[in-house]
Amino acid sequence: MASTGGRSRAGLDRDRIIDGAVELADDIGLDPLTIRRLADHLGVRPMSLYHYVTSKDDIVDGMVGRVFDEIERPDPTAPWRDAIADRARSLRAALRRHPWAIPIMESRRTPGADILDHHEAMLATWIGTGFPLPIIAHGIAVVDAFVYGFALQEAALPFGDDASGDLTEASEQIVVPLSPERYPSLLRFTAEHVMQPGYDFADSFEAGLDFVLDGVERSAARTG
Repeated sequence: MASTGGRSRAGLDRDRIIDGAVELADDIGLDPLTIRRLADHLGVRPMSLYHYVTSKDDIVDGMVGRVFDEIERPDPTAPWRDAIADRARSLRAALRRHPWAIPIMESRRTPGADILDHHEAMLATWIGTGFPLPIIAHGIAVVDAFVYGFALQEAALPFGDDASGDLTEASEQIVVPLSPERYPSLLRFTAEHVMQPGYDFADSFEAGLDFVLDGVERSAARTG
């Protein structure tokens, strides 16, 4: 059914709107995404969207659900630590694809089944450890805080999207103007570690994940 001006909402549905919103946010970010810009992106009139969504918040709920759909749920047959680590890696990968989602993943007040089912699977894995519930609560909070924080830091790094790329040029731009007398530790760390062949900021993710999970295990052992 064609609309005035040659635009059509034929084939338009909630899924297409959410998919288009994710695609647009990946390109321009979440804040600049408006109903009008999304309609332009989809080639329809803004009012057409309201047949399927109620507001931008409704769209954002769906967008967050899409990101959760991309995240691997913990394998209930795997050892708990492997399952949680794999889920953490998958979460980080999804956030790298959709950095706009980092601040809002846990903010939705009307989560859909996709979000709730994901959290149910994760909680079932944690509860299956037999750890006390306070330890489980700390483990969930700290693992997610680490992953979200790491993803946020990766998104903000000053050398572009490829965190595994050559950092020499970016590092030199930062440290060359610095005084060795005032910043000896910063210059030493950069020269002897960051600018060495093979350095990859992303390597700290696996190390940090091990630190966190080691801490959960130690805390559970102390309370057991």
